[in-house]
Amino acid sequence: MPNREVLLYPDARLKLNCAKIDPCSCKAREIAQDLLDTMDCAPPRTVGIAASQIGEMVRIIIVDTSRNPKYAGSHGLLILVNPRITEAEGNQVFREGCLSIPDYTANISRHNHITVSGFTLEGKEVMVTTSGFESVVLQHEIDHLDGILFLDRVAQVKTDLFRRKSH
Repeated sequence: MPNREVLLYPDARLKLNCAKIDPCSCKAREIAQDLLDTMDCAPPRTVGIAASQIGEMVRIIIVDTSRNPKYAGSHGLLILVNPRITEAEGNQVFREGCLSIPDYTANISRHNHITVSGFTLEGKEVMVTTSGFESVVLQHEIDHLDGILFLDRVAQVKTDLFRRKSH
């Protein structure tokens, strides 16, 4: 499967709601593999991607915070179809970046503890309860499925939005 081009802001597709998909379908498997391949070719420490970021308007995300050595103790690779947050509590602020908004990062307030339910590619229902960095990444990727970008969550542009340093 190919590494796919990542849509960049202000592409209008990034603001669309994604449709549910049959988790056992060939199409879901194909998209998940494309997401993995795209994430593998992305900059180091890329820890999440949503189907909408590669132009597939369906509810599939991939999260793997273990790709960032600063954040041990995660669930490892999560491929979630039709994910949704079922419980959320607490608040935390993290500096977020996004493959679709490569020139900026921002301090974003998110829930600290969440539970996400979704399906595997085999159609098995799963629930993931997490906190800290992994919960931030899951919330960020689920936002993509709802057409929400981290820019939409910036509280104060003057103090919370930063131009990414060039490499």
